[in-house]
Amino acid sequence: MELTTVWFLAIAGLWIGYFVLEGFDFGVGMLLRVLGRHEPERRAVITTIGPVWDGNEVWLIVAGGATFAAFPEWYATLFSGFYLPLFAILVSLILRGVALEYRGKRDDLAWRGRMDTLITIGSVVPAFLWGLTFANLVRGVPLDASYEYVGNLGDLLSPFALLGAVAFTAVFVAHGAIFLALRTTDDLRHRANRLASRAGLAAAVLVVAFLWWAQAIRGDTGSVIVAVAAVVAFAGGLLANRVRREGWAFIGTALAVGLAVTSLFAAMFPAVMPSTLDPGSTLTTVDAASTPYTLKILTIIAAIFLPLVLLYQGWTYWVFRKRVTVEPVSVA
Repeated sequence: MELTTVWFLAIAGLWIGYFVLEGFDFGVGMLLRVLGRHEPERRAVITTIGPVWDGNEVWLIVAGGATFAAFPEWYATLFSGFYLPLFAILVSLILRGVALEYRGKRDDLAWRGRMDTLITIGSVVPAFLWGLTFANLVRGVPLDASYEYVGNLGDLLSPFALLGAVAFTAVFVAHGAIFLALRTTDDLRHRANRLASRAGLAAAVLVVAFLWWAQAIRGDTGSVIVAVAAVVAFAGGLLANRVRREGWAFIGTALAVGLAVTSLFAAMFPAVMPSTLDPGSTLTTVDAASTPYTLKILTIIAAIFLPLVLLYQGWTYWVFRKRVTVEPVSVA
């Protein structure tokens, strides 16, 4: 297998890991005010992701760095064409991180309320815009012969792209609700379970519509099979949630997110930025790749450090695996 293909698969794997893990904590952030009826419940909701949210974002940093190193042309075209959405995602993630870190620094309900608002906004905006971005990667964008983006913001707001944005957001809400049902107790757990069932049905409709449309635009037999598997996994997760098997439900939605993103990358390959103007100006893995020597060095580095990162993050999830209870909180 050529190193260009290896690194396309590696970057796809990083994005899959990012959306599976960051997807549920985006969902938790979006549900903070919905399920957290008062301060003790909101603190419990935040505690479920407190030890892991920053580790989940590492997947995004590594995915961006790997793209820059392995496929610099892809990185350049992506960031020039999607500058405004990606900038909005970056700002939202910064505000969300600040709010998560500083929420408990003051015993003041008004302060915590403002931080909760930032957490909610910082979860909704990235979820929506990542869906918009990946839908456009599948659909294609206007590129010239030099692989330069020649469109405008309006070109990124097609009906298909907006459907992808809403579908991503809805799936993350359901994924986050199931995670909360898995990690909390008593009434908060029951309400998260019920919300997951309702949100999951809406998300299922949107996911089926989005994946069907994506495969119709740019799919083959392999990507269609993976997309169908994603739908089956999501349905299995919702069924497990209905019978209160939250662990299996979370595995189901995690598999669904991973398989859905896999189907999108499978539909794109070997393109990384399809062109809607001229098929000849489509940016492929070969066109976008670094030199063979660079890819070889990157492969050696990844083989050494990636297992260490995975072991550390797995250890973190294991240590903080217990359910979170709602405890009284004294605030001014």
